[in-house]
Amino acid sequence: MTLPTPVLLYDQPRAPNPMRLNLFLAEKSVSIPRKLVDLMANEHKSQEYLDKVGQAICPALELSDGSVLTETVVIARYVEALHPEPNMFGTSPQEMAEIEMWQRRVEFGLWAAAGQCFRHTNPHLAVLEDQVPEWGEINRSRIEGHLRMLDDRLAGRDYLAADRMTIADVTAFVAMGFTRIIKYKIPEGLDNLSAWRDRIAARPSSAVLGR
Repeated sequence: MTLPTPVLLYDQPRAPNPMRLNLFLAEKSVSIPRKLVDLMANEHKSQEYLDKVGQAICPALELSDGSVLTETVVIARYVEALHPEPNMFGTSPQEMAEIEMWQRRVEFGLWAAAGQCFRHTNPHLAVLEDQVPEWGEINRSRIEGHLRMLDDRLAGRDYLAADRMTIADVTAFVAMGFTRIIKYKIPEGLDNLSAWRDRIAARPSSAVLGR
């Protein structure tokens, strides 16, 4: 069976989820033609975009059969099916489960807390969000616990979920980048987490994030 191939990636490289996908693609050395989407101008909510993609969401991946995939991890999984190496989702059932577990822990933990704080406390995002600043601050208060969990996990380990970089590390690294944007000071003493962040930042793929 021949799978449809990617033909166009709807992208906004300054937004969190596209950043996550772009880091993943850079790790895989996969290049896909891109069309930039102006989120701040609500281009993703235009009728033309909705007719093509089906949802006001970015990133989105158009395939050669005309279908469109959305959701960052879904797109990443499809790319991995087309380009299995380097493997970032697991090679055995146990490894797949470990990677998925940590991917979800990060996504529903640090990623969600930092993201909700960012979306609800940054005045520039009022065009995208019905902001509730109090909710943003509640989520800010949750960040430290998630960081400490990751620091504990990284004791004696180079990566979160396997012996190499995986989608879990991608999600965690981009999430940590957004702690800087919301001016959240990382607590002292999280040496394992700091060393891990430095390792990921030193990888050539991290250059796509423009940090």
